[in-house]
Amino acid sequence: MVELDDVDRGVLHELQVDARKKTTQEIADKVGVSASTVRNRIEHLENEGVIEGYYPKIDYEKATLPLQILFVCTADPIERTSMVEDVLGVQGVIDVREMLTGHRNLYVEVIGTSTEDITRITDAIHALGLEIESSEIMCQRRVQPFNHFHLSADHTSETEPVDE
Repeated sequence: MVELDDVDRGVLHELQVDARKKTTQEIADKVGVSASTVRNRIEHLENEGVIEGYYPKIDYEKATLPLQILFVCTADPIERTSMVEDVLGVQGVIDVREMLTGHRNLYVEVIGTSTEDITRITDAIHALGLEIESSEIMCQRRVQPFNHFHLSADHTSETEPVDE
């Protein structure tokens, strides 16, 4: 577990807002530290596994993958964690969320171009021993930065930037 201070939280918030287009200087200006401090903090957070990666947000429909389905599945609670890698191995599966509950404990997001694709994925999921409880066609997904990482305007440093 990594202890986060206000600078770390501010850096994480700004990266969530737009990691691709924000420069370290822009993040530094928002957080109230130097750009070198931001670079050091990002490197530390990556090394500690707090930042696991940077991923594009893809509009699958515009990428000619019009079917985005969420399967709510039940796996044996003892096998649930080991099943995640197996499910991720199914072509078309893009996200698996493991839940703590005993029932409806895996949420599997899949992408396909046709009902044949979805049927193939469904068959592969069943072959792994998962029971599909429901399937939902996804229209859109919106995410936002975790508010706890946000530094309010009155919380940002008005002192000189800090170098590390």
